[in-house]
Amino acid sequence: MLLHACCAPCSSAIVEWLVQHNLRPTIFYFNPNIFPQEEYTIRKNESKRHAEALGLRWIDGDYDHDEWQQCVCGLENEPERGRRCQQCFAMRMLATAQKARELGITVFATTLASSRWKDIQQINEAGLKAQQTVPGTLFWAQNWRKGGLYERRNQLLKEFQFYNQQYCGCEYSMRKEK
Repeated sequence: MLLHACCAPCSSAIVEWLVQHNLRPTIFYFNPNIFPQEEYTIRKNESKRHAEALGLRWIDGDYDHDEWQQCVCGLENEPERGRRCQQCFAMRMLATAQKARELGITVFATTLASSRWKDIQQINEAGLKAQQTVPGTLFWAQNWRKGGLYERRNQLLKEFQFYNQQYCGCEYSMRKEK
């Protein structure tokens, strides 16, 4: 399976669960939404460090923030969980499905579905649309928030001493300073 990873903290418990169930995912780090590039690099390095510690294959997707901005153009003022997020998920899931097909992997999933800050319905819709667009792929819609995985995520965050970002990733999701 190809697992789209948004960041190491969100991926950690999911990857652990998959490995415990005899699934060794290939990690695909594709997040052109992250801003600024320094933030992207920190998150990317943490994801890679985690995958390498577990002996998993890790693939770096291209970082093209300008392309992402074109993708969400006109949606800058949308609230979190709004149409901008939906468009962002669609872009990332399509790229994941395309990478899966390129690698000869049938099943793909995403760690985006682990965050309580994300709309799981939007994520699943994006994954299913990508599945329909890219023949030969199958999106595994999974609610990674259940079964103690969120609590385990917090434990692994401390164990691995992961950098834990305080916003989704794009400049529009940054918390405003008071």
